[in-house]
Amino acid sequence: MPNDPIPPQNEPRPRIPIRIEEALAALAIAVMGLITFANVLTRYLSNVSLAFTEEYAIALMVVMTLLGASVAVVRDHHIRITFFVDRLSAGNRRRAELFAVLATALVFAGLAAYGVRMVYDEYRFEVTSPGLGVPQWIYSVWLPILSAVIAARTLGRGLRILKGDEP
Repeated sequence: MPNDPIPPQNEPRPRIPIRIEEALAALAIAVMGLITFANVLTRYLSNVSLAFTEEYAIALMVVMTLLGASVAVVRDHHIRITFFVDRLSAGNRRRAELFAVLATALVFAGLAAYGVRMVYDEYRFEVTSPGLGVPQWIYSVWLPILSAVIAARTLGRGLRILKGDEP
């Protein structure tokens, strides 16, 4: 593709295929599109809003974002500023990449750990969502699960870098 902002690379080969995250993200965006379309159609035809769709759409957007982050980590398409790193030698560039991988894994592992505590508190205190009154933990449980997936994907990428399978 001539206008592709990301130059083509060799597709990484993780043990667990990223097609799982891609399929789940596609499902999330499809459901989001359907419920939003239903809301617009209902509002247009009957002048009544399906208010619950916004609550579900927001939850699905968070899920989709975390799934996309997981795919970005595996493909090495995450956002970064490379001004200084590009000026390093190959060995130091590799060390910087490993440092970034470790920092990313630690952040998402911490997010997973604190997310588990948050979900447990929401379950224990029977917190409900503001719009529908659904137990809040049903929405929140995806944060620690998908954060742990991202941390694992990041560590997998780090292992591939250490083995020399990735630059």
